[in-house]
Amino acid sequence: MTPEPPPLPALTRSEGELVDRYLEAVDLLGRINPSRTTDTYAALRAAQALVSRAVALKDALTVMHMRGETELHHGTLGRALRVLDGERRSGLVTVAPEPAAGPPEE
Repeated sequence: MTPEPPPLPALTRSEGELVDRYLEAVDLLGRINPSRTTDTYAALRAAQALVSRAVALKDALTVMHMRGETELHHGTLGRALRVLDGERRSGLVTVAPEPAAGPPEE
């Protein structure tokens, strides 16, 4: 039986939008990462989609700023990201580790 994930912390609508848009952008960056992908067409499609996701992320932050939400509560937002598998998802953006050394090819 799979344990139930912890509950998502209470977020404002704007904070929820920020987290969602951020994770969308991270997912696309992971698909573009040249150390992890082998398909140029898939990376191209992800890069094209990233443009609109970056605009949506900017818009989410703009709304927060315009509403007077001038601080990001990183503790709460960090918990939300962890609940939504943000650590694994953002890990796909980093450079992939070197493959394990095998026997030399001849």
